Amino acid sequence: MRLAVGLSGGADSVALTCALVESAAALGLGVHAAHLHHGLRGDEADGDLEFCRVLAIRLAIPFHAKRVDVAAEAKRRRHTIEEAARLLRYEWFRELMAAGGVDAVATAHSLDDQAETVLGKFLRGAWTEGLSGIHPVVEFAEGRILRPLLSCTRAQVEAWLGARGQNWREDSSNQELHFTRNRLRHELLPLLLEWNPQLKPHLAQMAELAREEEAWWQLEIPREAERVIQQGKPVRGGGRAESGSGLSLDLLRLAGLPIAVQRRLVRLAAEKFGLRLDFAATEKLRALALTGRTGEKFEAAGGLRAERSARELRLTIAAAKGSQQERALPIEFEIPGEASGWGVRVKVESAEKSGKAVLRNWKAGDRVRLRYSSSEKKVKEVLERMNLRSTDRSVWPVVEFEGRIVWMRGVEVESVLRFRIENLIADN
Repeated sequence: MRLAVGLSGGADSVALTCALVESAAALGLGVHAAHLHHGLRGDEADGDLEFCRVLAIRLAIPFHAKRVDVAAEAKRRRHTIEEAARLLRYEWFRELMAAGGVDAVATAHSLDDQAETVLGKFLRGAWTEGLSGIHPVVEFAEGRILRPLLSCTRAQVEAWLGARGQNWREDSSNQELHFTRNRLRHELLPLLLEWNPQLKPHLAQMAELAREEEAWWQLEIPREAERVIQQGKPVRGGGRAESGSGLSLDLLRLAGLPIAVQRRLVRLAAEKFGLRLDFAATEKLRALALTGRTGEKFEAAGGLRAERSARELRLTIAAAKGSQQERALPIEFEIPGEASGWGVRVKVESAEKSGKAVLRNWKAGDRVRLRYSSSEKKVKEVLERMNLRSTDRSVWPVVEFEGRIVWMRGVEVESVLRFRIENLIADN
């Protein structure tokens, strides 16, 4: 395996690079180094680049480097510096793998990083999937991202380097407290560690527990969804009329399930419209389903409408503004740029791609490559698995670019572009 290490020059990435080079023959690895210059910190960042280049030469491994302007990208994408830097790093890693130079990329996230991530997610009110933190392996179409150091503490890493006389670079921005992670690292965690010195490994254990729980739920919930979530409305004499883009939850079957399953089914139903519910909205919909009155209604953020009947909780999306004819017309727009229609405002962002894209209705013959999928699938089949079949064909938006579907509401699509979706209907 040709394995590139994301080498920043910091202790963790230097240790991982050196350790992998030492073990390369035994593991059957061809180790590369990959350094991304973020365009921040001026001469200090230039020094990091030179340090990494010299280290790669000394270790006799191939060296890959690229310069980006994180500050400009953060402003353009309306992200924080931290968010923009992370996105640009992983986009470059995927570019390296797509180009065929390396098969996988290793990053040097440690147990300390995991603890900080889980604590940050907890403070933001994450669900279980968020508390799963940094995953040891992430699969992309281009290859894998690996995190071999997640069980090692930062102190262990620095001790390992010290024993070998290997120096590293310190990033001055790691001390700047206007970054959320730095405040967690330097202010909140030290205070919490006074209460429990084992907090970091406990947070890392929570991430592992949450990750395995989520893996189980991902297999189990679709089975329950087949029984509880149904397309359309019931009709007199039996059967269902698949009109509009609505779906329903069977109240009797929902009520017979554990509360944890009820919550996940309610959230899954909303996700079929491209929406992610917070805890309060989830509980409101669940209460409406279990104890609400017939005819009672509720509207959640993003235009999700719920109405309780005697036997079902019916979910629909508020119609987009404009006539059906207007909504059915393809909307051509420039990249980077934005377009509105079908209840969504799509902002397309790209550092390297430009041209014309089309926000349009899906049509027969369309194919899409989902994230984590090894091949393209028919859009029709994807909608069927979402319980959104023929009735939704006139109102289910996609974005086409260079002859490919690069965005589709309600699913994660492998794409060369970056999207922000605003709440006319969905917010993905």
